[in-house]
Amino acid sequence: MSTPAMRPDASQIYRRYLSAVMLHGHASARACELGATDLYALNILHLTGPMTPGELGTRTGLTTGPTTRLIDRLEQADYVRRVPSPDDRRKVIVEPAGKPADLDRVMAPARQRIGEILGSYSPEQLDVLFDYFTRAAVAYQAAGEQLRTEGSG
Repeated sequence: MSTPAMRPDASQIYRRYLSAVMLHGHASARACELGATDLYALNILHLTGPMTPGELGTRTGLTTGPTTRLIDRLEQADYVRRVPSPDDRRKVIVEPAGKPADLDRVMAPARQRIGEILGSYSPEQLDVLFDYFTRAAVAYQAAGEQLRTEGSG
C-alpha cells in the first residue's frame, strides 16, 4: 500500500488544490471589488488582530508606499480604520472595522461546500487534516520568511 506522499500524482493533486484555493481567493476579492493583496491583508488583520502599518507591510510583503495605499483603499471601503496606538499616541494602528459582509456573502458557497466535505470525514480523519493544516501553515510561513530574508540580503 502506498502512502499519499509516494503517489506519483500527489504533487499534481496538491498543486491543483493550491491553485484552486488561490484562484477562488482572487475571484472572491474581485467580487468584492478588492485586490488579492487587499483580501490577504484583511485576512491577516482578522487572524492576528490590529497592527502597525509597518507590520502589515511586512506580512503582506509590501513596501511603505503600497502599504499606505492598501490601507487607504481598505479604510475608504470601511473594512479597516486607523486608530492611535494605546502605547504611543504618535503611532497608528490598523484594525478591522467589522466583518466585511460582501466577503461573507461571496465566500458562503465555498464555505458551505468545504463544510460538507469536512462533514464526510471521521473525527480521526479530521484530526489528521487539521494537524496537517496547522503544520503546513507553519512550514509555509517559515519558507516565506526565508525567501524574504534571502531576497533582502
